[in-house]
Amino acid sequence: MQKEEKKVEYLELIYDLIFVYIIGRNNSLMHHIENGFVSGWTFLTYLLCTLAIIQIWNFSTFYINRFGKNGVREHVFLFINMYLLYYMAEGTRTAWQDYFNQYNIAWALILINIGVQYLIELREHREAPWEVAPIKRTVAILFGEAAIILIGIPIYHATGVSIALIPILFGIIATGLSTGINRLLSTDFAHLSERAMLYVVFTFGEMIIAIAAYFEGAFNLSAVYFSLMAFLIVVGLFLSYGILYNRILDREKETVGTGYMMIHVVLIFALNNITTALEFMREEEVALWPKTLFLIGSFLLYFVFLFLTGRYAKKRLDFSRRFRWLLFGIAASFVALMLLFRTRMYLNIAITVLYIFGIFLMMYRFSEAVKKELPAEEGE
Repeated sequence: MQKEEKKVEYLELIYDLIFVYIIGRNNSLMHHIENGFVSGWTFLTYLLCTLAIIQIWNFSTFYINRFGKNGVREHVFLFINMYLLYYMAEGTRTAWQDYFNQYNIAWALILINIGVQYLIELREHREAPWEVAPIKRTVAILFGEAAIILIGIPIYHATGVSIALIPILFGIIATGLSTGINRLLSTDFAHLSERAMLYVVFTFGEMIIAIAAYFEGAFNLSAVYFSLMAFLIVVGLFLSYGILYNRILDREKETVGTGYMMIHVVLIFALNNITTALEFMREEEVALWPKTLFLIGSFLLYFVFLFLTGRYAKKRLDFSRRFRWLLFGIAASFVALMLLFRTRMYLNIAITVLYIFGIFLMMYRFSEAVKKELPAEEGE
């Protein structure tokens, strides 16, 4: 029997709106320039805040995917998390020391909130013993990470050292190691992939807002050129993700989805970096070398993890070795040309556009060619 596809509920979209706000808060951390670029401590704060928020979204999404019924209880728990996320957003700033307690308490309470929902499911799934073990494992991960966060508060006040990285790594590693046991739980990959796609769309929304700065100032040929190039960069990146999601991804694949979501954690992080990098390119106070390298690294990170989603592609859409070498050659050429013409912004931004659309066109032609080899119902 064909199982009924789980639809993304209206509540989930409302819940995601708070993450749109926090994306902007996280990106604002990168606007504090010292000696020509962002300091190491500021970037670490940005990295940890971004990963913490994406991880919360990830935990919430998996719960809804496995057990969500769009009921009153689910609404209450999600709205509680939305309220707590505002406290995390308020504490997302370079002077995070003044907001350390509220940020970490809210963070821990959110994880406990999700863990309690799993505990309730544990009581309701006693007649399915094969589901008990993965539910208990998930509860242990959520409560364990929350405990580390809370322990970190007195440690910080006693030593002045934050251990925020430890709970994040604990959550990532423990979740990765639980992939095998989580296969005992039913996962709707179509719903999961759609939720990831929507988060990517929201991240692109922040990028669209960021490039509005390219349209400011005098209306002349130079302004039109740079604004058009910035717009095309966003369009090309979005179309590249769209071609994989709509044409290559096997949304009916039987998988627990943990790896797919892990890929998207980095993918979303890369998109946030690109948003910041595009803003840096207009700011003269940011030194040329670091902002150029940051831009190049962000694009490469995005495309590397975009292609890693090929693991979840339709069977016949596996990338050939020749195709991969061609992509590597294009990427190497992009890096070389960007470094060579780093002082000529007219050429620099045009090279970026050509690189992005070059990859998009390759992917489109590849998907069209393979589409002809698929059965009629798959190719449509």
